[in-house]
Amino acid sequence: MELDRIAAKADRGERLTREDALALYHTPDLFALAELADAANQRRNGLRVTFNVNRHLNPTNLCVNHGSCRFCSFSAGLGDPEGYTMTREEILAAVADLEHTGATEVHVVGGLHPRKGYDWYLGIVRDLKAAHPRAHIKAWTAVEIDHFTRLTGRSAAAVLAELREAGLGSLPGGGAEIFAEDVRAELCGKKAFSDRWLEIHAAAHGLGIPSNATMLYGHIESLAHRVDHMARLRELQDRTGGFQAFVPLAYHPAHNPLPVSEPTTGLDDLRTLAVARLFLDNFRHLKTYWIMVGEKLSQVALHFGANDIDGTVVRERITHEAGATTPEHLPQEELVRLIRRAGRVPVERNTLYEELRTWV
Repeated sequence: MELDRIAAKADRGERLTREDALALYHTPDLFALAELADAANQRRNGLRVTFNVNRHLNPTNLCVNHGSCRFCSFSAGLGDPEGYTMTREEILAAVADLEHTGATEVHVVGGLHPRKGYDWYLGIVRDLKAAHPRAHIKAWTAVEIDHFTRLTGRSAAAVLAELREAGLGSLPGGGAEIFAEDVRAELCGKKAFSDRWLEIHAAAHGLGIPSNATMLYGHIESLAHRVDHMARLRELQDRTGGFQAFVPLAYHPAHNPLPVSEPTTGLDDLRTLAVARLFLDNFRHLKTYWIMVGEKLSQVALHFGANDIDGTVVRERITHEAGATTPEHLPQEELVRLIRRAGRVPVERNTLYEELRTWV
C-alpha cells in the first residue's frame, strides 16, 4: 500500500517527495495518517506542547491594497467608516498591562497605511520596546517590509537592520498566502509576490532575525499548490534554518469577495497539519492556531503532528472580521487545561521557544 511505503520512508528518516505529500493528502485512512504524524512529532518534541502568553496589536486597518486582496475582510480604504488608525497613546495603552498579565510577546501586524510613512511603523517598534524593554516584539510581515522598502528606496536588509536596532525581535509569517503565482494573482494581485516573500525572510534570517512561516489554505488553491508552497518553505529552511514554526491558516470566507462556498472542514484542517508534520522535516515546531480552527479541534490537532497551540492572544481582529466565532482571548489556565485534557504536557514558552514553565 502507498501509505505503508511512505510510512517506511518516514521511519527510516528519509525525506518525503512532493508526490509522497500528495499521496498523504489523498489517503482515506486518516487515523493511520495521524499515527504517522504523531510519531514524527514525538520523535522531535515528545509529549510537550508549547504556548505563550502574548498580545496581538493591529495599529491600523487602512491599506493601500484594500480591494485587491480578495480574501481579506480586515482592510479598509480611506474614508471607510470602519477604518481606523491608532494613535501612539492608544497603542501604548493597549499593551500597558503587558507585564502584569505575564505576557512576553507583542505580535504586531496591520494594514499598509496610504498616508503613513516608514517612520510611523519604525516608531511603533521603538515605542513598544522603550515601554516594555523585556518584551519580545514580533512585528511586520514580509508584505509590510516590502512596503517599507518601497517607501524608503532601501533594501530589505537595510530596513530590517534598522528595525532590529529599534527593538524588533522576529517576523511573523503572514502574507505568504499561497506561493503559486497564478493563484496568488487572483487571490491578492497587488501584494508582494512569492519570490519577494521568500527573499525578505531569507534577508531576515541572514541578519539573525528568526521568523515564522504560514500558508493560507481552503480557498481557490489545489492540493498540489499546498504541497508546492510547503516545498518552497522547506527549501529555504534548508538554506537558512531561520524559520521557527510553520502555521497553517484555515481560510475564513465571511465578508469578502472571494467566491468560496464554504470554509474548510475539520478533517481538512487535521490532514493539512499531519501532511505538514511529515513533509516539513526541517521544521521543529508546527502550530495549530486555535483562533482559526477552534479550541476543541486544536486539542485533536495535538495528535495530528502539532506541538504548539499559539498563545493567549487578546483582542484578535483579522480572523474575526472574516467570520471567526472563536473567542478573541484564552487565559493561560484554559490553554493549560486544553493541553492536559489532550494527554499532553503544557509548556509555556517565549517567542524564541525557550521554555519558561512546565506543568507536570
